[in-house]
Amino acid sequence: MPDLPVALTRADRLAVALERLAGAPVRLWRVQDAELVPLGEHQGQAGFPPPQANGGGRQVKTRGGIAWLEPVPDVPGIWLEIGRGDGADAAALAEVAGVALSAEQETAEVADELSGRYEEIDLIYTISEILGHTIRLDEAAERIVREVSTVVRARRASLLVLDETTRTLRLAAARGVDLADFEPIDIDDPCSVAARVFRDRRSLSFDPSQPGAENPGCPDGRAYRGEAFLSVPVLYSAPGGPPRPIGVINLTDRVGNSPFTAGDRKLLAAIANQIGAAIANARLVAKDLEQQRVRRELELAHDLQLKLLPSPVVVAGRADVAVRCRPAESVGGDFYNLLRLHDDRVGVMIGDVSSHGFGAALIMALAMAASGIHAESAETPAEVLRRLEESLREELSRTEMYLSLFYAVLDPARGRLTFANAGHPHAFLISCDTGAARRLEATRPPLGLAAASGADTVLPWVKHGEILALFTDGVVDALGVGGDRFGEERVLGHITRKRDRSARETLEAVFADLAAFGAGAPASDDRTLLILKA
Repeated sequence: MPDLPVALTRADRLAVALERLAGAPVRLWRVQDAELVPLGEHQGQAGFPPPQANGGGRQVKTRGGIAWLEPVPDVPGIWLEIGRGDGADAAALAEVAGVALSAEQETAEVADELSGRYEEIDLIYTISEILGHTIRLDEAAERIVREVSTVVRARRASLLVLDETTRTLRLAAARGVDLADFEPIDIDDPCSVAARVFRDRRSLSFDPSQPGAENPGCPDGRAYRGEAFLSVPVLYSAPGGPPRPIGVINLTDRVGNSPFTAGDRKLLAAIANQIGAAIANARLVAKDLEQQRVRRELELAHDLQLKLLPSPVVVAGRADVAVRCRPAESVGGDFYNLLRLHDDRVGVMIGDVSSHGFGAALIMALAMAASGIHAESAETPAEVLRRLEESLREELSRTEMYLSLFYAVLDPARGRLTFANAGHPHAFLISCDTGAARRLEATRPPLGLAAASGADTVLPWVKHGEILALFTDGVVDALGVGGDRFGEERVLGHITRKRDRSARETLEAVFADLAAFGAGAPASDDRTLLILKA
């Protein structure tokens, strides 16, 4: 064999080695279109017309003379030519060539297998990276679908995720599918392959080219009409809990029209497990973000609600007032109002909506807005309550709430206190001289329970000799560590003992005792206390 270039193929190198071993020219041939063609790139350069390949080993005539042609065992379609020698020499060399070529073929197959496994491992790693760097499934879903369909060689792919509210499978991402044409799939749909996979929690594949392959769709016109497909459930197992389906991955129309393999199914199942955990995590993150958003909104609502309540500075110079309103939740239904009226009069209002939370806060805000308007225009406290009830009638009826309300107008110059009480139980007039407490009784039912105008009650007011104390159920019904109630007597006791102190000192004493009484436990109802001295 003549000198060959350095860059030889494996077949060329094998031929050179066999030639040295035999001491005679050696060439390797392969069958192509019923003829023998050189196996390597360079072996045909010294050549002769390739002989016809039929039967076993035999002598052939070449340009260089007589040669022996022998089929290589265990490697179909490969022949060995030796320029000199007999059939025994050719058979021995062909056996050596068969071993070498078989080993090379096995190596190539292993390399191909490893290459395929590398793609799969790299895919799983890539998806792990995608899911590890995002907390939003919608950001990752498109990339996941694209990566999976590329590796598995599917023309179309989709990821469906369960909408727990509607109990439907909704499209999270797709490749080769028009999103505008995709309708959510009811998980009980008997004709949907995806719904069937979801319900059965079991993969399903289909190859229409296989004889007897069962069409997984319905026979009423909704039968599956595409090429080979693979559908795998997306499952998630909470710690200590059983796996539950939360979605489906679909791959359709494999490139080359070949069916999906068992390896594809295993790969997709492994990826589905990753996606299942990611979907669960994404939902937890979304829920946490939503809770954070709600908390921020509640904090904002809390701040806004407290800003609706006036400062005692409103009546500074006319009365010594201390007041505190503490909602049980972020927002509540307790409220108060302080009004600076003409002729040096002072309006004092306290209300308690029958619930707490957002619904009660809305009623509270409406009452606050309306009370200021009606207090300026109405002649008497009873008329203020009547007009206020009319303003709130629709909202009270819709929410099925009611509110107790006490409103008094203090006229120090004329020495009188005029009030109307819509079922508010905790309103007291306390004598600074004796400490005696007088309950200011209801003059009408709570607003929202029964329409009634009621009448005003007028009491004498001794300048610097009377204390008006108003508070809500949350103060009275506060529970101690032993389950006992704080009670009216405890509130009135503090006010009586500190009747010679400022309204602020008295208020702080009550709330300090409340905190100690409940050992710092959260309040179950809104707490409001107002103390007025003039």
